[in-house]
Amino acid sequence: MKSCFILVFTLFSFILAAQANFKGVWQGIILKDGFKEKESAIFYVNFLPDGTTLTGKTREEVYTTDLYAIQKIKGTIKNNTVEFKQFVVEAKKTSSKITWCSADFTGEYNDSTGYLKGTFKSSTCKRYSGTFILYRSKAPFSETETPALGHSWRDEFLLDLKYKRNAPEIRDKERASFKFQPIYFDHDQTEIKAEFQPYLIEMIRVVNGHSDLRIQVTGHTDAVGSDLYNQDLSRRRAESIKKFFKDNGFEIKKLVIDFKGESEPIDNNNTEEGKQRNRRVDFKFI
Repeated sequence: MKSCFILVFTLFSFILAAQANFKGVWQGIILKDGFKEKESAIFYVNFLPDGTTLTGKTREEVYTTDLYAIQKIKGTIKNNTVEFKQFVVEAKKTSSKITWCSADFTGEYNDSTGYLKGTFKSSTCKRYSGTFILYRSKAPFSETETPALGHSWRDEFLLDLKYKRNAPEIRDKERASFKFQPIYFDHDQTEIKAEFQPYLIEMIRVVNGHSDLRIQVTGHTDAVGSDLYNQDLSRRRAESIKKFFKDNGFEIKKLVIDFKGESEPIDNNNTEEGKQRNRRVDFKFI
């Protein structure tokens, strides 16, 4: 009997661990079939799960207007899939050109990208169906006429989708876990070795995923040669990184170049191994 209880408890724990955490506010867009992305409406959902069932509210806002509607929802959760329906309009501000429709939604969360994507179809309006895409929000859910956020974030979000960037939550985790390391050069050379190129490509992807993030590239040399020559060599090494970044889609305005010549060694210059470690480019966020 005890073994059976342990098995059931373990299975229950596994099911809970496999289920996505939908609790809280999500934001994104809702797009009616036949419309272009630039015509998408702003969409918020406040999920209040209780086990495999959920309640909550949605808030839809017409882009660059003060028109909005808040609707109650109810639904279910199964693993990474959520299904819910809007069933009553709780508050709204409308116009003669706007009809607020209630719909049934089905979405699936992708824990690699951080997006909840799905489809909807209205139960109250004909020919009202389409898609939605949401990500976990840091904003509160507004239940008043005043929106929690301005609407400019929608355009940035559309760019994220265009360039296939992960959701902000995932990008923040990638940034936090990303570890800088130097890349090294052969004696008197500025060519980037093939072994370091995948690392640089990953750095580009992480930095490009943050609109407010910049990176500093600092070139260095060993002590062989004159100070003047090594200053120029370290500059050319930093410039080679800049060219590589530009050629691989990096936003150059996010890059700051510096060069130190032989003045900041990380090892002594009395051995070949030490010299190799000093022939480098360093990176850091700024």
